[in-house]
Amino acid sequence: MSEMKLIFKTPKEIHEFVNTVSKYEFDIDVKRGRVVVDAKSLLGIMHLGLNSEMELQMHSDDCEELQREIAKYGA
Repeated sequence: MSEMKLIFKTPKEIHEFVNTVSKYEFDIDVKRGRVVVDAKSLLGIMHLGLNSEMELQMHSDDCEELQREIAKYGA
């Protein structure tokens, strides 16, 4: 499992992020505080809010390509 920190500034960023992570077969979660949502859920991530640091958890050992694609959302 790999982790990284994220911040979304606009709803468009969340939409682009969800479209990107949805291409991957492995499970991906986004966590803020005690709340954990599926990273492939647009409404779930929108519920976590904008301009807040979140933790991305990728449940795979082969996620370097995904990390490069979403690096622009890194906190």
